Amino acid sequence: MAAEGGGKEMNEIKTQFTTREGVYKLLTHSEYSRPNRVPFNSQGSNPVKVSFVNVNDQSGNGDRICFNVGRELYFYIYKGVRKAADLSKPIDKRIYKGTQPTCHDFNPLTATAESVSLLVGFSAGQVQLIDPIKKETSKLFNEERLIDKSRVTCVRWVPGSESLFLVAHSSGSMYLYNVEHTCGTTPPHYQLLKQGDNYAVHTCKSKSARNPLLRWTVGEGALNEFAFSPDGKFLACASQDGFLRVFGFDAAELHGTMKSYFGGLLCVCWSPDGRYIVAGGEDDLVTVWSFSDCRVIARGHGHKSWVSVVAFDHCTTSVEDGDPPAEFSGSDEEFHEQIHFGAGRDRANSAQSRLSKRNSTDGRPVSVTYRFGSVGQDTQLCLWDLTEDILFPHLPLSRTRTHTNVMSATSPPPTGVATTTTTTTTTTTTNTSGTNSNNSVSSSSNSGNPANSLPATLPRSNSLPHSSNPAGGSTPNSHTGSSSNSSSTKGSSIIDSTFIATGVSKFATLSLHDSRKERHEKDHKRNHSMGHISSKSSDKLNQLSSSRTAKADAAKTLGTTLCPRMEEVPLLEPLVCKKIAHERLTVLIFLEDCLVTACQEGFVCTWARPGKVGLLSSQNNPANSPSGTVV
Repeated sequence: MAAEGGGKEMNEIKTQFTTREGVYKLLTHSEYSRPNRVPFNSQGSNPVKVSFVNVNDQSGNGDRICFNVGRELYFYIYKGVRKAADLSKPIDKRIYKGTQPTCHDFNPLTATAESVSLLVGFSAGQVQLIDPIKKETSKLFNEERLIDKSRVTCVRWVPGSESLFLVAHSSGSMYLYNVEHTCGTTPPHYQLLKQGDNYAVHTCKSKSARNPLLRWTVGEGALNEFAFSPDGKFLACASQDGFLRVFGFDAAELHGTMKSYFGGLLCVCWSPDGRYIVAGGEDDLVTVWSFSDCRVIARGHGHKSWVSVVAFDHCTTSVEDGDPPAEFSGSDEEFHEQIHFGAGRDRANSAQSRLSKRNSTDGRPVSVTYRFGSVGQDTQLCLWDLTEDILFPHLPLSRTRTHTNVMSATSPPPTGVATTTTTTTTTTTTNTSGTNSNNSVSSSSNSGNPANSLPATLPRSNSLPHSSNPAGGSTPNSHTGSSSNSSSTKGSSIIDSTFIATGVSKFATLSLHDSRKERHEKDHKRNHSMGHISSKSSDKLNQLSSSRTAKADAAKTLGTTLCPRMEEVPLLEPLVCKKIAHERLTVLIFLEDCLVTACQEGFVCTWARPGKVGLLSSQNNPANSPSGTVV
């Protein structure tokens, strides 16, 4: 890993880290928190969340930030890397009694310098629509808790809509609202609209228009997070039952499904082009799922506890010109191989020429590297690169796949593993970082290789020599019968796993048996604290009794396309894995010139991207003054 410091400083909180782009630095003067800057005692409180919106302010400082800490909600002008934060002047501050804000979302379509629409979800189930600029509270939805009594876990405006929004609850239900409609004075009556494998969609029966327009019941247990695809047509849901379910939103059709290695899924995000979904959760892994193939293509192991947020970096994901190899994080042999294979190509690999080749004859994007990040309850930030050897496995390589190189995720790569393959287009050489036949086209340390040439071996900063199979389930094996799995195949797998008899030896196939039992106890306690029984829908009452069934069925999904075994898919190693906070991390957002993290103590931190840190310090040196200087 390219990073500052070594193993002996593992408990030291880092204020900067290095990637191939350069050094990311924590801007201590751009920290947002409660005005008194006192760490929040986070025991028993809901996670700190952060939302951003740009109001297109004429002054050029149009970013606004909202964050919740305990019972409090703050709304500030966000000055980012330009100026120090002035915490003494929040635009709006609200303190709630009897309930806590749990999540929030701005509507970017309606935001102006004079007015913004902010949705806030609460621990008791209500959703509030407020305007923190006008300091108005316009509406309260589910006020009497007749629709759902459980905690709001996620709230989002429907993309492209000024009035529709979607709300998920810990009951496992989602509700579609219209801001123009009322919620009624009686509990809603529902009529089944569509039913599928472990999900159902109901419409609200009413003579006059009222909320909710639709109710989705998805999986078992809490629905922890959902995310709309970039085009707004699909919806990815991460549930406590461990399943990722991807729906066509308008048609309410199940597109595909994935199962966590174990435990619940807590977070989900889409790649900027909508081709891939990353989910994280209680298995301490990040899992990359292909939207088109409906299968797991990689897992990432770097966290030591639950993964709370995953997010793609749209700025680094867009392909750039070849980087200078100064920050190369591999061995000398790799360095020379990269120079040898990459020299002379960088000039031809402008972003424009690569993007123009995206629709090439073989349908593969040219020299693409996706960057995504994750933060967890282990207080660590991890950055990952998803490279072409993972995304587009080469068939000759796949045919030589064996299970002999399986390694545990924690073992260091051996020295000098040389792997040869039958393909004629690759040159595989002895590699001191132990990478095998995962030939990288766009590696973490050199993103400047063209698509159809196979360069040097993959640097260890991106992929462990864990799997000889560069793309997991893409090759025929004893568990998956075909190289590409359609959603119908997926569906049948889900049904099989759901309705098979439950008399299985409890997770005999899992190596993490003991920790699994501990997690089961945690899940059990957690599920009883989430208000399942108070949910209005009677079918939710069966969830508690069926939780053991779901746990047993999880063992049956292992080794299928729903949940490949660890050795069946590539295992990514993080580019960066840094402890950056004292308390568990709950926020990771990538912005144009910085990334933003937040921890449960209520501190929202800004990390300047390489080359952007000078913006703050160069403004007449205001960095040492607490309030900064107007740009």
